[in-house]
Amino acid sequence: MSYRTETIRNVALAGHSGAGKTTLFEALLHAGGALPAAGSLERGTTVSDFDPMEKARGHSLNTALASIDHGGIHVNLIDTPGYADFRGPTLSAFSAVETVAIVINAATGIEYGTRRMMDYAKARNLCRILVINRIDADPGHLAQLVEEIRDTFGPECLPINLPADGGKRVVDCFFTPDGDSDLGPVAVAHQRIIDQVVEINEQVMERYLEVGEEGLSGQALHDAFEQCLREGHLVPVCFASSRTGAGVAELLELAEKLLPNPLEGNPPPFEKNGQPITATPDPAAHVIADVFKIVNDPFVGKLSVFRVFQGTVRRDSQLFIDDGRKPFKVGHLFRLRGKDHVEIDEAVAGDIAAVAKVDDIHFDAVLHDSHDEDDIRLHPLDFPKPMFGLAIEAATRGQEQKLATALHRLAEEDPGFHVEHHAELNETVIRGLGELHLRVMLERIKERYGVAVTTRPPRIAYRETIGAAAEGHHRHKKQTGGAGQFGEVYLRVEPLARGQGFEFVDAVKGGTIPGQYLPAVEKGVRQVLHGGAVAGYPIQDVRVTVYDGKYHSVDSKEVAFVAAGKKAFLDAILKARPQVLEPIVDLTVAAPESHMGDITGQLAAKRARIHGTDAGRGGEVLVKAQVPLSELTDYAAELKGATAGRGRYDLEFSHYEPVPPQVQKQLVESWRPHHDED
Repeated sequence: MSYRTETIRNVALAGHSGAGKTTLFEALLHAGGALPAAGSLERGTTVSDFDPMEKARGHSLNTALASIDHGGIHVNLIDTPGYADFRGPTLSAFSAVETVAIVINAATGIEYGTRRMMDYAKARNLCRILVINRIDADPGHLAQLVEEIRDTFGPECLPINLPADGGKRVVDCFFTPDGDSDLGPVAVAHQRIIDQVVEINEQVMERYLEVGEEGLSGQALHDAFEQCLREGHLVPVCFASSRTGAGVAELLELAEKLLPNPLEGNPPPFEKNGQPITATPDPAAHVIADVFKIVNDPFVGKLSVFRVFQGTVRRDSQLFIDDGRKPFKVGHLFRLRGKDHVEIDEAVAGDIAAVAKVDDIHFDAVLHDSHDEDDIRLHPLDFPKPMFGLAIEAATRGQEQKLATALHRLAEEDPGFHVEHHAELNETVIRGLGELHLRVMLERIKERYGVAVTTRPPRIAYRETIGAAAEGHHRHKKQTGGAGQFGEVYLRVEPLARGQGFEFVDAVKGGTIPGQYLPAVEKGVRQVLHGGAVAGYPIQDVRVTVYDGKYHSVDSKEVAFVAAGKKAFLDAILKARPQVLEPIVDLTVAAPESHMGDITGQLAAKRARIHGTDAGRGGEVLVKAQVPLSELTDYAAELKGATAGRGRYDLEFSHYEPVPPQVQKQLVESWRPHHDED
């Protein structure tokens, strides 16, 4: 079945863990006629949590897709994980939708994940709606929760419907100007949201002031509403109970009447050669699609899920990947419904589809059907940095290649999971967004790929840098009986601002180092960048300028300038006040107020900077701090002990800063005995 672009709605369900996203996903599929009955987390029968590990744990570990055909619209719905450890797949879904529905548990209120999802969706310029779920569980606090939402996220957050009869049903307050609700007269809420909508557009506002709401056409009101969503001038607040079904049909009606279709949402941030371009959601134009999800299915093979932004992808058509060097034929085209793959003939602009068994496709690849689009890229998402690490190796000899394949496939699927190989140490390190993230990945390696592994304690992602400018020099000279080796390099190092990375500058005059050898010098420098100079950690935020040197017409070779560049760089680094940097994370701890003293005492002992506390719901307090990641290795157990199991925390990478001198001394001394100098 094919659809028109204007009938499509793309919505991601996001929010804190435990908000009820998966049960709401099921309830929407049932209400829309896609399921005869909603699945159950307890029974392991949900469409989205179909992975055996998800069933065992009772929560989502990856995104899941399904669609609804209801009321003349086609809704592509994406259920996302709530745990911060699995934020990679969650944020990936944001590149495929116009709207993010952020789900809030009525009983627990605004949580850390709620705030982060609001921030991420806003930064990506996506339309946002808030869904207060489980209204039957805590109907007495809903008015207070709405005020907390407005205080936290702004006065643009306004109810578009309201709970009634103690949360047993939901009444509209946008199209309907009268009636009663649990939160007061519908007319009051109606007037607030209409006033908010009409003030976005001067012409609509003038018409409204002249003739009142009755004089506004439905189209004028709809267009003003869409503009409000696009510009963040309105964040509608909806009420629902995924358990009883209250408000679920109303959510579908909202999607049909008011949520943006691909023609109405903010255009995706595509770039060509660094310049922004617009992908037109025209089914007749050239194809432009972006891959936002990779699944390595044991039965179907590699499945690449993409959003079509322009043109129409048809079965048997030919597409290019990224730079257009390698075309592939779309042998089969699928629509996803949880673990099931339904074959389709085409996917028009705005729709979501998948192709199987194309190994060259990768996450964030741009698929297109014309060389005119060879250089187009979607502006990258701002993924959290994976800071937790484990050194990993196969437990049985001969399993190394199997482990490498497993790690490659897992890294393909999750942008928050990285694999590093340190050649100098002959060590493979996996990095993730938390201890739970790495635990799940280790389970997948064993269960899905049948590889037993051994791991060593987490490695912190320290970095090295310099605190001053300095110069370095090295002459590499070897005579081995025949042709010798000769290369001499003079270079200068300077610190860059934090986060600027690395710059290599060629300032050689008069050909003292021939141009053919400069790449070799840079290669030597990069060997040190990767392996470290004082403590064995990658070097960042440094500019290297090569300004002089010498060569020999017979003995100079690339290998000589690699060695000279490496030693000259080491020479300069050691004179430039080398520093070891440590990752600092933003930590938010939620616990009963009675344990606040224990929490702040613990954090003070961990070199934490406490930035403040907020009152939570139900006597909870939120403590916000910045803490060195190295101090949090056993924090989960410590917090559990201090709060009798009632505390929880979230963390996210913030920045790098120099370690204290005594810590740097320990890191340097522990590295030196294991480091063989060339």
